[in-house]
Amino acid sequence: MQSRKIFVDACFGKETPYTPVWMMRQAGRYLPEYMAVRKEAGNFLNLCHNPKMACEVSLQPVDIVGVDAAIMFSDILVIPDEMGMDLSFVKGEGPKFSDPITCDADIDRLIGGDEAASKLTYVFDTIKLIKEQLADDKALIGFTGAPWTLATYMIEGQGTKTYNICKKMMYSNPELLHKILAKVTEVVKLYMEKQIQAGIDVVQIFDSWASAIETEKYDEFSWKYMVEIADYLKVKYPHIPIIMFPKGIPAFLDKVYGNFDVFGVDWATPMELAKEKIGDKYVLQGNMEPCRLYSKEATTKSVEEIQEVMGGKRHIFNLGHGILPDVPVENAKHFINECHRVSGK
Repeated sequence: MQSRKIFVDACFGKETPYTPVWMMRQAGRYLPEYMAVRKEAGNFLNLCHNPKMACEVSLQPVDIVGVDAAIMFSDILVIPDEMGMDLSFVKGEGPKFSDPITCDADIDRLIGGDEAASKLTYVFDTIKLIKEQLADDKALIGFTGAPWTLATYMIEGQGTKTYNICKKMMYSNPELLHKILAKVTEVVKLYMEKQIQAGIDVVQIFDSWASAIETEKYDEFSWKYMVEIADYLKVKYPHIPIIMFPKGIPAFLDKVYGNFDVFGVDWATPMELAKEKIGDKYVLQGNMEPCRLYSKEATTKSVEEIQEVMGGKRHIFNLGHGILPDVPVENAKHFINECHRVSGK
């Protein structure tokens, strides 16, 4: 149980013999073994819905690359899918909802609360299978999309570069947007609670599209909902570390608050700045530019620079966003080995 304790202790800012490391979006097209399972599943949603296969691809990065923590395989959009929206993954285009949310009547048709969260049994079954097979010296990370990030897909109907439909609602009908965010937040709270009950060791809340909101509006339409989720979980499960990862908001660092443990620093935010602004309040996670994985030399340089800034204190090594699909597996292993080398493992 030592390394699991090391990872969790690191999340709580306790002294550890070395700095643990994991990689966001661990399972993916960079692993041939993942692609083989994906092909067998037939499509992405089938893979998410099959606990045996989802467990297998969750464990692959631990067994092949050597990270200190596994992250369960799933997708953030299983939440609106089980709230009653019509989700599909279109090859070459990504996720799409055929029935985006546009009005109060659309919100009323959504399944909410425990009814929606309880439909995600395949996720909880996946967690249980992973825990049965995961080595005792590894931790298991669960996750959710932040309400704002989930809402962007639910309102736009797909991924977007402009967020114009969501932001039009933000400024012209904020009450409607808050209704959507509140309903999603209630489901997320219960979903994360059920993940913990199934065996998750650490929780992470991703706000992948945080940078779409201007700083003045970010707390109102995103951060406060993330904090509400963290508060709910901390009251019941204070022993479970919570990681917040809002991508692309260096201007918001002065305004970060809440009862959580780890702040994920994206690759575009200088680690020195994050350490200066919030390093005394939260453990920092990150923040290597994922594209450095294309070069072992660039990877080593970044790992050494991050270690120098953080001094091994109150930090967890990670990428500053998800690993890219054409990264050589050998280079991913090199990243893990270099993180362990500089931190003394």
